Amino acid sequence: MAATATVAGVEVSTEHWIGGERVGSRDTFDDRSPIDEAVIARVARGREDEAGRAARAARDAFPGWAGTPAAERARILHAIGDGIEARVAEIAAVETLDNGSLHRSMQRSVIPRAAYNFHFFADALLALHEDDFESRGHRNRVEWDPAGVAVVITPWNAPLMLATWRLAPALAAGKTVVDKPPEWAPMSASLLADVAHRAGLPDGALNVVQGIGEEAGAALVAHPDVDRIAFTGSVATGRLVARAAGSNLTPLSLELGGKSPLLIFADADLDAAVAQAVNQYDNAGQVCLAGTRLLVERDVYDQFLDRFVDRATALVQGDPRRDDTAIGPLITREHFERVDGFVRRAKEDGAKAVLGGGPNEELGGLYYRPTLFVDAPPGSEILRHEVFGPVLTLQPFADEDEAIALASDTDYGLAAIVYTGDPKRAERVSATLIAGTVWVNCFFVRDLRAPFGGAGNSGIGREGGRYSFDFHADVKTVCTAPWTANETGGKERRNG
Repeated sequence: MAATATVAGVEVSTEHWIGGERVGSRDTFDDRSPIDEAVIARVARGREDEAGRAARAARDAFPGWAGTPAAERARILHAIGDGIEARVAEIAAVETLDNGSLHRSMQRSVIPRAAYNFHFFADALLALHEDDFESRGHRNRVEWDPAGVAVVITPWNAPLMLATWRLAPALAAGKTVVDKPPEWAPMSASLLADVAHRAGLPDGALNVVQGIGEEAGAALVAHPDVDRIAFTGSVATGRLVARAAGSNLTPLSLELGGKSPLLIFADADLDAAVAQAVNQYDNAGQVCLAGTRLLVERDVYDQFLDRFVDRATALVQGDPRRDDTAIGPLITREHFERVDGFVRRAKEDGAKAVLGGGPNEELGGLYYRPTLFVDAPPGSEILRHEVFGPVLTLQPFADEDEAIALASDTDYGLAAIVYTGDPKRAERVSATLIAGTVWVNCFFVRDLRAPFGGAGNSGIGREGGRYSFDFHADVKTVCTAPWTANETGGKERRNG
């Protein structure tokens, strides 16, 4: 009998999903809820054997899935999206207990977005057309051939939604997939396997191998049967993944960290800018896109700081299952200590915490107070390295040139946010910033047709819409010379 756990009232398999069946392992690892650090499940701990088995299952299933007509693939993907939508309440409850995200966000937007990812790429598959252009009388046709087996390694801050962002286009492109969910929050990947199976996805098209990154993840990215790797996570781990991929020349897409600037000019709607700045504490700051470096024009700096502190102080921290909670816990004790280390070193460097600055002693556990630093020395660690917690910095600037210089003082380039009332300034500044996405007077507005990715230490590659198909397919050009009738009435090619 397959091993299961009851998580938030939902029965969830704690075993792998390989080749259309549940597969156990000789060992398990503890999955703890960040809400109270209690063990909620003991999960199968995959290693090289399970990784190899999943890669082979995906390879065996590839010809059948790749050969499935696009309309049928799209139908199954829509069915997966429908299956997620039918279980939003259950999945949201599991995800919140598993990774500590706000339940209201999971139920209202994040889990529905996971369903939408499948619906979108199902439609995008049917809308994908062959480019056809002429050159010196020759016809050039561009085709997207399924590229084999993909490994998708997903992070813990939004496990299901970020997994489906990569899984949906890979499956739409006709590839088969092995998903390695985060060991700190693996439960929703198991539920997704159930949903996909019930939707009619062929056995082996989607496989889920649970385990520790250094074991299961490392075995998967180095496996010779893997044709693409999509990884979301830290820069350090991304380098290890790239090194393993390089040994097999496996193409990869890396979405890594961020240290994004949020630039606020004096002509901006200050109330809207303050609200957006406080919003960067969302998910306890565990968001790669977050604008953690607040850069404010000196003329409104004091006003901004006063309004920010007033608004942030009113945030309710506590159990993420409550509707009035705005900030939940950090994911694990290990990550909690990492965030606290950044804060302690920032104070030692001379930065001043005008908000928060340490653990929430009243709540205990993994709850860390929303923190804002001012007066951090130029070039200090807190200004340059990703904390991935509820920790922001505030710096003043005198003019547009200084704002751009401060925004550019980082090795990351994932995103940037600009608040201004001047459209021309918005264009100038956006054109200068090094970032995969620049939001002007808004944040987190994502059209799935648009490319997404980062520059510098924030990653390699772009995905979204057709860009995803470019990555998950072998893009091929077929160049055909003009045809002419031969003497017998047939057709022959004339060499150009």
